[in-house]
Amino acid sequence: MAEQNQIIVKPIVESGASKGSRKQVNLISCFAASPIYTGDMNDDERKKLYAQLALEGVVVNGNGVNSFDRDFSDAPNLEDVDLSTHNLPSPFMPNPTSPGPGSLNAADKPAYTGTVPDMDFNVEFGSGKGGTVSPSETAKEISKQSVHLSSYISGRSYAGSDGQA
Repeated sequence: MAEQNQIIVKPIVESGASKGSRKQVNLISCFAASPIYTGDMNDDERKKLYAQLALEGVVVNGNGVNSFDRDFSDAPNLEDVDLSTHNLPSPFMPNPTSPGPGSLNAADKPAYTGTVPDMDFNVEFGSGKGGTVSPSETAKEISKQSVHLSSYISGRSYAGSDGQA
């Protein structure tokens, strides 16, 4: 979390310095119809609009993606991955084999017969529950948050994501 609040709309108090400072009376005079000065725009309104536009709900027809759920309600459960159907050596590892000469089709890939790392020894850099936590678990916890600007938990995605109670 930021150590200092950042200016969103409400400006800091004028410093009164003769150079390099803003003159509120001049700004109001120049931009009297601005929603900042008419009272239609304030810090709380901007925070709520940001949450609505960037954090909440499902985006439909945006940037080449048919739909996108910001809460990741359909995040995969790695325990449900059908390894044989998808020809995968592990739910944590794509099939690294080549489809072979003359083919670019991933369905033509042979099964991987190499060594698959033991996930019990998968130690990730940093803090947290590690790389074997299913996205369905982490997405569910993150989507429970009432995330608003300035209410983040320093160093964690959500309470308990660092593996601590």
